[in-house]
Amino acid sequence: MQIHISTTDGVPIYLQIVNQVKYLVASARLAPGEEMPPIRVLAERLLINPNTVARAYRELEVAGVVTKRRTAGTFVSEGGAPLGLDDRLEIVAARVDGLVAEARQLNIGLNALIGLIRRRDAALGPQTKGGDGRDDQP
Repeated sequence: MQIHISTTDGVPIYLQIVNQVKYLVASARLAPGEEMPPIRVLAERLLINPNTVARAYRELEVAGVVTKRRTAGTFVSEGGAPLGLDDRLEIVAARVDGLVAEARQLNIGLNALIGLIRRRDAALGPQTKGGDGRDDQP
């Protein structure tokens, strides 16, 4: 499981972990029943406090993404189905917040930022629609 932490995007570290695990589950990179790294192991790998990982795991458990098994560890929930549109937007919103904050610090206006996003999106090629059939407007 690959988790990447950024200390510069303004999103709390525990929330970065939560969002990335939700993404990994939604994209089937973490399968139902798959064991999560132990709290201390992930904390050492990410060079963060184990309490931060524990908080992220609690949030994931409350959200139903993972389940704890006494003395056996933390596992991706069997019901770890793909996330709905609102959940996916929430994951992206955290990254957008960091992007907007950085753009403001660099004195880049909203229209210029949106133009940049449109150009980068076009450079990536055709967009695939989500399974819910909605357009790309939140």
